Amino acid sequence: MLVAIAAGATARAQNNWLQAGQDPGATKYSTLDQINTGNVDQLQRAWTFNTGDKSGFFESTPLVVDGVMYLSAQNGVFALDPLTGAQQWKFETSGATRRGLAYWRGDAKTAGRILVSSDTKLLALDTKTGKLTQEFGPGGFVDMGVTMASPPSVHKDVLITPGGTPVIRAWNARTGAPLWTFNLIAQPGDPNNKTWEHDSWKTIGGTNTWGYLSIDEERGIVYIPVSIAGGDYVGVERPGDNLYGTSLVAVDIATGKRRWHQQLVHHDIWDFDLGAAPTLFDAVKDGKRIPAVAQITKMGMLFMFDRVTGAPLFGIEERSVPPSTVPGEKTSPTQPFTIKPPPLARISLKKSELPTTISPEHTAYCAALWDKYKLQDSVPYTPWQLNQDIVMFPGAIGGGNWNGVSYNKKLGLIITNVMNAGQWGHLEEVKPGEGRGGRGGRAGGPGGDDADSPRSPYRKVTPEGGRFWEPNRRYPCNEPPWGELIAVSTNTGDIAWRVPLGEFEELEKKGIKTGTASLGGGITTAGDLVFIAATIDGYFRAFDARNGKELWKTKLDVPAHAIPATFMGRDGKQYVVITAGGGGFLRSPTSDAVVAFRLP
Repeated sequence: MLVAIAAGATARAQNNWLQAGQDPGATKYSTLDQINTGNVDQLQRAWTFNTGDKSGFFESTPLVVDGVMYLSAQNGVFALDPLTGAQQWKFETSGATRRGLAYWRGDAKTAGRILVSSDTKLLALDTKTGKLTQEFGPGGFVDMGVTMASPPSVHKDVLITPGGTPVIRAWNARTGAPLWTFNLIAQPGDPNNKTWEHDSWKTIGGTNTWGYLSIDEERGIVYIPVSIAGGDYVGVERPGDNLYGTSLVAVDIATGKRRWHQQLVHHDIWDFDLGAAPTLFDAVKDGKRIPAVAQITKMGMLFMFDRVTGAPLFGIEERSVPPSTVPGEKTSPTQPFTIKPPPLARISLKKSELPTTISPEHTAYCAALWDKYKLQDSVPYTPWQLNQDIVMFPGAIGGGNWNGVSYNKKLGLIITNVMNAGQWGHLEEVKPGEGRGGRGGRAGGPGGDDADSPRSPYRKVTPEGGRFWEPNRRYPCNEPPWGELIAVSTNTGDIAWRVPLGEFEELEKKGIKTGTASLGGGITTAGDLVFIAATIDGYFRAFDARNGKELWKTKLDVPAHAIPATFMGRDGKQYVVITAGGGGFLRSPTSDAVVAFRLP
């Protein structure tokens, strides 16, 4: 009887798309295989739904729960018929979580709920009516006092919320009552408090979580990707390694206590905060199965750890990196580098490596940019300098970013998209009475202090926008590939295959395959497929997960900087759905479309 119940629950989970990452471990993997390598080229559009809001940052992954699709947009929460796209209800609100929502299944006494944040409030909506459930909080919501860019994570009857302050909080899923908090700035009594020299822990912000969380349901552990501490490019006011900034932290859900952590950037002054959901998988090494977790980073490195102990799966090496020349800045002498796999994205650039193969005009533009600003060869973790422009690779949008990786359980592959593009600029001193300027959103994050802390004596300056590319055509000033889709073996750490992701039509016609910048991620299926949009060329694509061969693509109205979902409809057909909102940090045109595809 128990076996039958478990099998039914598994089938339900796979026919639906119950969480942004498909499952608590953010594998983004579906066992559905009706759409497969043999027929994906026949995929056609089933329907399109428009939310009515084209303000940008529409990055939501729809959920599909027992015959209803739920999604969040800037102007509200929608319930749709997943077979037709017809609206069933809408909850009017502004500032809803831009990357999606969460579902709590309920129990014998309490109906299931949709959880979504709106500004600083965490709302609980009835799945059938879209109305606030009055049993949750004072009237269907709790005021968290902070905004969230990503939805909460759910474990049994516990909701765990990220947010813009340096704490992770847990709530009772039925009542909204607070359960515990975990401080992401190491406090007195924590041995890691010493990584905040001169008591800087008292005054520094940041060190928050704007990305997705992941959960090991069997062990009751939540995995937290933490952002940079304080200002993005200046750390003079926070000497030390600044734990748990730019770290992967494992916390016991029952107690709210830390199990382990791994800091992936010491004293981060590059805006390399972690935004991607950690992805849970099992690796086989020396005949032994190891429960593991993978974290893709803006640095283009894919870190893999034993998810119980935190031990690196394939080793990490502390390598020497350049010191800062900025007065008062105390950088770490070393940084962690993955041994296997090697960095998946470009991490340095010399003048001799400027592009020469695209066109004479592009070659001339990049060379002139380098000479005009007296740029210097870039090595990993080059610190920003005072009154001297530097190039850093990757730039602060990656490498990898918030979209994370997918894990194909059938093939034993982690699959991810990365960018090979840089960023450049310098620091200048803030004189008494001057403002700092340069404010904006984090590169991939929720918006906030993009340059430096209010207490910092320096500010960031990025001439010509700071992207190391030819702005009109968005051609990076390095040789291609500029964007890639890469598969890594979970058992060996070796790269299984890599292919360019995205295209510039005018270059493709000349036979030049470059790839493009991308934000948004992919999913993978038992049909041996990878579905991914993300690229600035506006295509939605399917690849053979076994070898990276492109099998299908279709043009969307605007780029889809989001993660797709797939589900089995009540008509017996498998669907794939993507939100195409454009906008964002890659400066794409905006839209408000949700588009679904199926076989004829």
